Amino acid sequence: MAMPILNQKTFSEGTLSTTLALQYPSPEVFTYPEKILQFGTGVLLRGLCDYFVDKANRQGVFKGRVVLVKSTAKGGADAFEAQDGLFTHCIKGIDEGKEVEEYLINSSISRTLTASKEWDAILACASSPDMRIIISNTTEVGIQYVANDAISGGCPASFPAKLVAFLHARWQHFGGSKESGMVIIPTELIINNGDVLKDIVLKLAHDHQLPADFIQWLQSANHFCNSLVDRIVPGAPDTTTRTAICEQLGYEDSLVIISEVYRLWAIQGSSEVKKILSFASVDSGVVIAEDIEIYRELKLRLLNGTHTLMCGMSYLLGFRLVKDVMSNSYLSKLVMNLMLTELAHSIPYKMDFKIADRFGRSVLDRFKNPFINHKLIDITVQYTTKMRMRNIPLLVNYYRIFGKAPELFAMGFAAYLQFMHAVKVEDGKYFGECNGEFYPIQCDYAEYFYEAWKDLNLTKLLADEKVWGHDLSALPGFEDAVKKYL
Repeated sequence: MAMPILNQKTFSEGTLSTTLALQYPSPEVFTYPEKILQFGTGVLLRGLCDYFVDKANRQGVFKGRVVLVKSTAKGGADAFEAQDGLFTHCIKGIDEGKEVEEYLINSSISRTLTASKEWDAILACASSPDMRIIISNTTEVGIQYVANDAISGGCPASFPAKLVAFLHARWQHFGGSKESGMVIIPTELIINNGDVLKDIVLKLAHDHQLPADFIQWLQSANHFCNSLVDRIVPGAPDTTTRTAICEQLGYEDSLVIISEVYRLWAIQGSSEVKKILSFASVDSGVVIAEDIEIYRELKLRLLNGTHTLMCGMSYLLGFRLVKDVMSNSYLSKLVMNLMLTELAHSIPYKMDFKIADRFGRSVLDRFKNPFINHKLIDITVQYTTKMRMRNIPLLVNYYRIFGKAPELFAMGFAAYLQFMHAVKVEDGKYFGECNGEFYPIQCDYAEYFYEAWKDLNLTKLLADEKVWGHDLSALPGFEDAVKKYL
């Protein structure tokens, strides 16, 4: 007999039956107004940001729901529609030495709109006085200035242009009132993401010769908040894992996600921002402060930076999951030394090394979480952009401090170059080869490296400032250190 599908109908009819200690939403939540417009439907946003909203709703604090905007052309919103936005969140890991296994139905999402097909419905949200918050995660390449991106006559192509169009519609509807301003929180993993997004939005507003009063409203009534997110939420579970979870739950859920226990959403903002983001009060994992730089640097450099340097090397050695890498005694020690003896000493932010060391050791424990199947191949998505933004500043600062090549960094960098060596192209997609198996190179620089590897000139490659933001060939000994591992 087929299991019922998780949705509002089966939930309200009471046909969901499970042997697990499952946390159900209150029926009242379905009456809450839409307060958040969220660009992105990915597992990180759902496993972190939407988790906090759902938790607050359960406690009767925020009392608001989320409208999801599917902003990429890939796929559709069918699963979200079939399940009325409901999804199961499995939280597994170790917290303060105790094993945690928690299951809850997240009911924070009210509906999902596809930007290319339902742009008018998205713009209609701009007229809602309840909607005061915009959240985004469009990946590191999503926050980019795209010249001549039309903001009228249909859905803009880029996320910043979509945002300009939405805010302009809101400004028009509310007559430019200060109260209609929004709290805008990009969670894309780029430095000063709120500031970068604001600059692009203002540039686009000027490009389109929008009214000076609108531009003034953008700057004075809206809060563009720098933020960072930190929770390991692997991509959608594989079929075997999802099937096993659903059998335990007693219902079908195409949107089920798994996360670790640890959670952090640090948001740079004022007391006014904190008042609007009332969901923050229910969980210490949400930090709203005037300065969040130390949180950003620790997470970006030690967690993400280590991920970036270890993923290609580990994948080429035959590993597929982070936890399996960490269960290998040699690689586990190598990753620890890379993080604590090289990266932690070269963070471009002044802090007591003990803070970095303590954070780094907690990250290593999180990498070892036996419940999380974090795929290495997922970490390699937009590999070059991640390497440039997360790791190159560490490399440059290491040279400033120590004046020599970081050996383990060079090893990880060489493995990254090897991973980017495409041997096959099909329908514009690039593939590398490992032990006779092809793997996808999901990076905007795939073509660049495909051409570079035809006759590799390492000096020329390292000297390309357009790729790295620095001339890496000018760093004494780095080229030789990398060449040793190629």
